[in-house]
Formats: sequence, C-alpha cells, structure tokens
Amino acid sequence: MGNAQKKPHSRGDGGPHSESSNSHTGHRRSKGGSSDKYKVPQESKEKVANGTGKRGSTASVHTDQGSSGKGSPVGGTARETINLDAPCGALPPPLSRLKNEGNLLFKNGQFSDALDKYSTAIQGYSDSEIDSPEDLCILYSNRAACYLKDGNSQECIQDCTRALELKPFFLKPLLRRAMAYESLERYRTAYVDYKTVLQIDISVQAAHDSVNRITRLLIDQDGPEWREKLSEIPLVPLSAQHHRREEPPSAEVLQARAEKAARDTERKAEVCFTVLKQEGNDYVKKGQYQDALGKYNECLKLKPEECAVYTNRALCYLKVERFTEAKQDCDAALKLEPTNKKAFYRRALANKGLKDYLACTSDLQEVLQQDPNLQEAERELEEVTVLLRQSLALDSQAKSRKTVPITEVEGDEESTAIPTSESSCRGEDLTINIHPTNVYEFGQALNAARCSSNTAACADLLASTVPQMLPQYLSSQLDGRTITFIVQVLDSHLLEKDPNLVFQHLNHLHTTDRFSIVLMLLEKDERLHITHLFEHLSAIESTEFTKNDVQNLANKYI
Repeated sequence: MGNAQKKPHSRGDGGPHSESSNSHTGHRRSKGGSSDKYKVPQESKEKVANGTGKRGSTASVHTDQGSSGKGSPVGGTARETINLDAPCGALPPPLSRLKNEGNLLFKNGQFSDALDKYSTAIQGYSDSEIDSPEDLCILYSNRAACYLKDGNSQECIQDCTRALELKPFFLKPLLRRAMAYESLERYRTAYVDYKTVLQIDISVQAAHDSVNRITRLLIDQDGPEWREKLSEIPLVPLSAQHHRREEPPSAEVLQARAEKAARDTERKAEVCFTVLKQEGNDYVKKGQYQDALGKYNECLKLKPEECAVYTNRALCYLKVERFTEAKQDCDAALKLEPTNKKAFYRRALANKGLKDYLACTSDLQEVLQQDPNLQEAERELEEVTVLLRQSLALDSQAKSRKTVPITEVEGDEESTAIPTSESSCRGEDLTINIHPTNVYEFGQALNAARCSSNTAACADLLASTVPQMLPQYLSSQLDGRTITFIVQVLDSHLLEKDPNLVFQHLNHLHTTDRFSIVLMLLEKDERLHITHLFEHLSAIESTEFTKNDVQNLANKYI
C-alpha cells in the first residue's frame, strides 16, 4: 500500500499495488513495493482518507494492477517510461489503457483523475460482452482505493463490497473496506473485516494493529461483553488462506504462539476481573449489597485465589445478615493470607452474629494485637465481653436449676453426703486433705481451703501436687475466684520457699480447660494480683528459669 504523497513520474511503478508477473521484480524492490504493502507508516497525522480512524495509525493504500500488467518499470530510474498499452488480463486494449492510465495517476497522487479512469473502464466493461469477473473485481478494488484516499469512505465500502461479490475473500478490497469502516467509527464492522483479513493472511501487520486498537475501543465502549455485540466473523475456506500455503510452523513458532495466546487470555481475564471487581466495589458504596455479591461471585470464577474478593464478599454477607457465608469467606481469606486483619475482624462480626462470643473475642484480640489503636475493635471487644458474661451467667443458672435425685435410706443408717461448696463455706471446721489422690479429693480440699481463707493449707496442698496434674485437677471447677486464690497462695507462701515450683505451677495452670475464658472475665483488681505475682517472680534469681522465661509466661496471663 503506497502513501498519499505525490511521487515523481520516473519513480512510479505504472500502477497502484500491483499483482504483476515476474517482470515486476524491480517494482518489488522499490520503495512502494509489495514487501511493505501492509506496513503502517510512522506518521501519526495522516488524514482519515488514508484509511485510518480517528485514533489509529495509517496504512498505505495501493491499487491493483492485475495479473497481466506488463508496463511497469523494472529499473525505477527517471529515464524509464511506462507502457500504457500493456495488456491487463482479459480486458480489451482500450480498457487496459484506461486501467494503466488510472494506475499511473494514482501512483502520482492524482486520485480524482485516477478515479475517473477506473470509472470509465468499469462502464466500458459493462457495455462490452467480456466475462472476466477477476478483472472487474480489480477495477472496483482500485477505484475503492481512490475513494479511500479522497476520504469518501461510503463509496469505498460500496466498491469493496462489489469486488468481494465478484471474488469472495479477496484480501485487498476486504482490507480497504475495513479501513473505511474504521474511519467512519463503525468499529464492530471494521473489527469483523480485519479479523477476516487475518484469516486470509496472518502476516498483515496493519490488520493486527487495527484489531488491537479497536479491541481497546470496544472494551471501553461496550464493557466486558463487547464480543457478544459483534456480527459473526465469516469462516475463510482453506483455499483462500494465504498462510495455509506456507510451510508448517516449527515447534518454536507453535510454542511462541501458545505462550502469546496464554498471555492474551490472562490479560483479557485480568481486564474482566478488574472491571467486575470495580463494579462490585461501586455497588458496595451505594449500599447495593446483593448486586455486589453477584459481581464478586463472577470475580472468584476468574481468580479463585484472590483474598481481597473474599473479604469484600464477606462484608456483603454481613450486611445482609448471612453470617455463616461471611464466616466461610473469612476462613477462605485466612487460608490465603493467615494474618489478614480485615478477615479476622469480619469473621469476628460473623461470629458475633452467630452468637459464638468466645470465637468472636478471640478474633478481636488477634485484630488488636496487630493494630492496638483500632478503636472499632476495642468497642466490639467490650460489647462482646459483656455478651459473653451474660451468656455464661445464663448457662450457670440453667445448670443450677437441674434437679438432683434423692435416694431414701431405710432404718437408722447414716448417709454419707458429699460436701458442696455451699456447705463448705458456712464457717464450719473442715478437715483439709493436703494429699489428695484423685480429682474429687483435690477439689474438696481446694474448696475447703478457699472458703475458709486458709492460705497455708492451700500452700501445703499445692506443694504436694505435681504441677503437671494441676490442669487435670482443676478442669471441672476452674473459675475466677479459684485462679485468684491460687495466685495469692503462690505469691504469699510458696514464692519465697520454692520459686521453681511456683514457676512450674504457673507454666501448667494456663493449659487448663476454659482458662482463657475465665481469665478474660477477671475483674481489674484480680488481674492486679497476677501482675504482682509475675513482678515478684521476675525479681528472683534462679537456675531453673530466666527473666525472659518469666516474661514469656506472663504474656499468657496478662
């Protein structure tokens, strides 16, 4: 395809865009030859008449000389002339001369004069009795090139369509029609023609460039569903495909094509994902959570490993009170990013909605550990702590209302009643067994010592207890008062006598069932006792533990 610049007569090739025989080898080596017939020039300010849209690059347009044109120069020097009487296919001499004259005028940039010559030749063809559809096709194609150069895109489209009716899948009129459609901003139709061109000859760079350019325009114009608005792209038969006649591609070429296709697919999926995610985010801002859920669902079909989409969708589920689904999405997000703060916080809200206050508290504590200044999490933790206490209180009341079966004993036999915490706390003199052999005996001894405030007896009890057994002995009766009493005994009696034993008891006490719940429900003064104990323990020099060991252990209590 040549450009619209005027060229000296001596440098012409006798016709626009020749399909000449072997006598045209000189033409193929010239500047406007077939080696760069489809290349896009670098100039970005060419007129639309040169076959470009408003945003596109310009592809040069040549006319077709025909298979028998023999009048083009071979040397390309100023002394050479063009034989205007050279035969052109099956056309009679007068029509061949008209065509050759049109080719020369087009070569010199005289597009209107060339158009008149081609029109006269077309009229003469109609008046004669010639039956050569290929020659008539070339005349229409050449006149279409003139229309395109003059910016008359509508007439160009009509002539290209007539040419294609005579010779379907003829590359040049198909390419010119695509360029004319693009200049009229009929991008969908132009895209179909360009894609058809590439089926015929995949090496047409101008078509590749235009397809890429129009694809971006259609995505901006029609969104992710832009392909659905296109007309069907015709299937080009193998006989019309130029590249099918070439050597089979090598393994390297096939691999490169596959890699390019994979990159293109990935890029398209990324573009679609970005659009869908942004639409979902916009719906969230508008409070349209159901619509946002649909967009996020589509996002996860494209990229199922995207953590941010799970946390965004979890937020939507929370807003519509679908707490189970919100928790599942947060779980999925934390599998992808185990420290994701949003996932922890939104899972905490989901657990709150499910009335799992203990799990909610745990997630909120994780959030505050990552960001201690997050006031929203602090407020939620205070509220959930109250709810947890109320829940535990209700559970305790429900358990206290359970009926206990009473077995009557005939005669004067005495019944051996198991002392309860209430009977043990009436100020009666109780015998404290400081060497218990099972959970029941330990519980009775600890309860008696606590209710009578006998710290010395409790100290003896703890001194005779293996630290590893303490969690098992306390598992059925651990509460805040028990922890506080044990801490006081360890601090006031055992710390001075055996600090290593105190460290070991503390090292096992926090592993007791329900310890974290009970610890969370302690009052401020009860927590203060624990803080004092660890301060005193940290001040003691020992070969069994270091200050760092004490500090690490204190983190589990304070």
